[in-house]
Amino acid sequence: MAPGTEAPSEMHFYFPKYRALCMAENATHTLHNLLTLRGAVVRDPHVWSQYLTEAIERYGDDAEVVFTSHHWPTWGNAEIREFLGLQRDLYGYLHDQTLRMLNQGMQGAEIAEAIQLPPALENAWHARGYYGSVSHNVKAIYQRYMGWFDGNPARLWPHAPKEQAKRYVDAIGGIDRVLELARAAFDSGDFRWAATLLDHAVFTEENNAEAKALYADTLEQLGYGAENGTWRNFFLSGATELREGNFGTPTVTNAPAIRAQLTPEQLFDAVAITVDGPRAWDLDLGFDITLSDLDRSFHVTLRNGVLVYVEREPATDAALHLTLTKERLIRLAGGDLDAEGLDVRGDLGVLKQLLGVLTPGDPAFEIVLP
Repeated sequence: MAPGTEAPSEMHFYFPKYRALCMAENATHTLHNLLTLRGAVVRDPHVWSQYLTEAIERYGDDAEVVFTSHHWPTWGNAEIREFLGLQRDLYGYLHDQTLRMLNQGMQGAEIAEAIQLPPALENAWHARGYYGSVSHNVKAIYQRYMGWFDGNPARLWPHAPKEQAKRYVDAIGGIDRVLELARAAFDSGDFRWAATLLDHAVFTEENNAEAKALYADTLEQLGYGAENGTWRNFFLSGATELREGNFGTPTVTNAPAIRAQLTPEQLFDAVAITVDGPRAWDLDLGFDITLSDLDRSFHVTLRNGVLVYVEREPATDAALHLTLTKERLIRLAGGDLDAEGLDVRGDLGVLKQLLGVLTPGDPAFEIVLP
């Protein structure tokens, strides 16, 4: 068992008959993500490294092939021991050196610029940052231990990005001066600085055609120069948005087979994070739900903008008691009040008030514009 590594319940397993060791996604032919750029809980590189050590100690003398969930196998016992050892050292080094520099007073971005991998890791193709990167993994480790605040009080309460951008642009001398400096940075190849300046420019004047065009060119150059695939995707997605407009989220995760595996608790949690808090401040609702196909009942309340659910038998005097299947509950959470499959006792207006303050997520928000 290797929990808390690439996945919360990750595991490695060995097939003695074939002398084959599966390392799940913990020893791939790339540096993996410790924090996915799409957003997630920061993974633990310390235990990741330890579980690789355990795999080497348990199976390193016997394995003749090691394979993972996404990448090609490595054959030969000596090659396997070298591969797993370097992968182990990769995550261990990033963890330990980040904490060493953290304890010297450096913050995440500073550590990401200063850290150097040892030659054996730097020159191993399977340790390169094609998917995870040293830069954002180091900042993830810092985040895991220190959170978002780096201890500098000037960064404790900054303005929000749009208000900050207006002040930066004004301090620099106006939008024309910002664009002049950004063009100079672009022409000199300092695309990182150009992107920073242009970020402030479009957050001040989001419809400024010159700023958007130069920003798109800048992000495109950053994308072309990125070894890391996920960085490249973000840079080029930003350039596309600036040139062609918001293209939204290309896929929708709504597979019936996956939805069928969700527990009632997960469904209620999913609804809870769509409650528009301020609109629900003054509501005080309570009702019962019985899931007939699971033989389970819940009491649901909405108070102070917080949805709370407790598993218990329905009350005889409940303002509203709904009886339905779990699949019908999924449709109901989406606003489907059709009577089919819905047994209602009491005031359906209670449910309508709840549904009236639900705000689904936006799958097409801007990524480079305010």
